[in-house]
Amino acid sequence: EIKHGRLYSEERYRPYFPVPIGQQYTYECDNNFVSPSKSYWGYIYCTKEGWLPEVPCIRQCIFNFVENGHYSRETRHLLHESVKVDCYPGYSLSNGQNTVTCTENGWSPPLKCIRINSSGKCGPPPPIDNGDLTSFPLAVYPMSSSVEYQCQSLYQLEGSKTVTCRNGKWSNPPKCFHACVISEEIMERYHITLRWKEWQKFYALSGDTVEFMCKYGYSPLTRSQSFRTRCIDGHLEYPVCIKRYS
Repeated sequence: EIKHGRLYSEERYRPYFPVPIGQQYTYECDNNFVSPSKSYWGYIYCTKEGWLPEVPCIRQCIFNFVENGHYSRETRHLLHESVKVDCYPGYSLSNGQNTVTCTENGWSPPLKCIRINSSGKCGPPPPIDNGDLTSFPLAVYPMSSSVEYQCQSLYQLEGSKTVTCRNGKWSNPPKCFHACVISEEIMERYHITLRWKEWQKFYALSGDTVEFMCKYGYSPLTRSQSFRTRCIDGHLEYPVCIKRYS
């Protein structure tokens, strides 16, 4: 399947797949997507490394208008490209910066300049789940003020711990992810144990990898299951072992 595109006469060629190395086809891209040559169509080739180009259809963002600002003469930009936006005096982009970036979902932030908070001051920083400010919150903060967050015990901070007041708005706060408690009861039920004896703690922070092994006399339930599993926001997949019979 070609993401955001399709082969020309696709139904005609489908019965002949898989095809030998050297075969090529013409394809077209959806609206707002282009080939690597910046055309709405292109060629896709079967090679010994697989189909090329690997990304046949690339997001294209059109920049021909910006509300309350000036638009760029260069109107077509590809995925991940950034362009400077000149807002009218007294206006700014929603992120307080002066560039927008082409993403899979279009321009980020949107092509819209909004009126700047005349005072530039911010209210109290936004609260976050399972985390707190490192300082006592104030009712009002001057523009360019910064504060820091910290997570509660056994929670992992993701994102910048520091937020800054820009044009009356705080930058994005971090998130605090749950740790995983490694259950001795589940390990006993599934006949597994921790592979490394030096792992003395029975919890893992979000993002940590934990490795298990079968207890003596037991074998993996299936060959496909992994004994290396990662803690993801409090969730841990346990492997299962069963009694081995001679």
